[in-house]
Amino acid sequence: MPKVMLGTTVVHYDRTGEGPALLLLHGTAASREQWGPLTARATGFTVLAPDFPGSGLTTDDGGAITVEALAAQAEAVLDHAGAERAHVVGHSLGAVVAAHLAGTRPERVRTAVLHAAWPATDTWQDAEFRLWLDLLETGSFARLLPLMAFGPRYWDQATTESNEQLVKTLDTVIQPGADRQIETDRTVDLRPVLGKITAPVLVLGSAHDRLITADQQRELVAAIPDARAAEIDAGHGAPAELPDEFARVVLEYVTSGGSPRGRGLRDPEPPKEFVSAAS
Repeated sequence: MPKVMLGTTVVHYDRTGEGPALLLLHGTAASREQWGPLTARATGFTVLAPDFPGSGLTTDDGGAITVEALAAQAEAVLDHAGAERAHVVGHSLGAVVAAHLAGTRPERVRTAVLHAAWPATDTWQDAEFRLWLDLLETGSFARLLPLMAFGPRYWDQATTESNEQLVKTLDTVIQPGADRQIETDRTVDLRPVLGKITAPVLVLGSAHDRLITADQQRELVAAIPDARAAEIDAGHGAPAELPDEFARVVLEYVTSGGSPRGRGLRDPEPPKEFVSAAS
């Protein structure tokens, strides 16, 4: 597995395929492995999927993690892989990092897909993140995850037994640095950089996201110069809940180079309304 050192951090990343670079940035408490279904469908791309500090094989000094540092690590992966520019896809914390990279290093980003990003952490979200930290300490965080991450399409087919099995599985994959990444979530403020993004951006929301509000998604669309919005019929964890549908939406967008003619996409101005990415 390739690795690149930046300061005291050794960033490990997967590299698969050939073609334009597609940089995938994972969410809180996850790792590069969350991108397996998307990577399998991303034929024609060089897929680069790093682990954030505290996840997977990436190591660092164990200190505080910042969005700025994560964006610098993502750029270091591009440099190490020989990719001058990349399509960048992020989920949750990874989407925040993708937006920061696109706003501070716009020449490196061809297009960006921001799934479940938010412009700045508000008081309600900070209370949610504090709850996550408490549940991590008690060993109950995995029990929260299906409730937080999945929408009605999951719960309509789930049974008590199948959900209990999922909770047990999730408990084994929560990353050791989840608490440090959650602390990073608490500090998010993208507002100074959003207006500096020059790449076409898809702000991809989830219809049943209980962590990110529609108003926050609209704020992103309004602040990013070349942004359009779409929505997927899932919860916050759409990449895991609906992996095939999520991959289709993402790959249609990046393959089109951010074209508004992508299926399920529309220019959000005016009005700033979300449309179903599954339509």
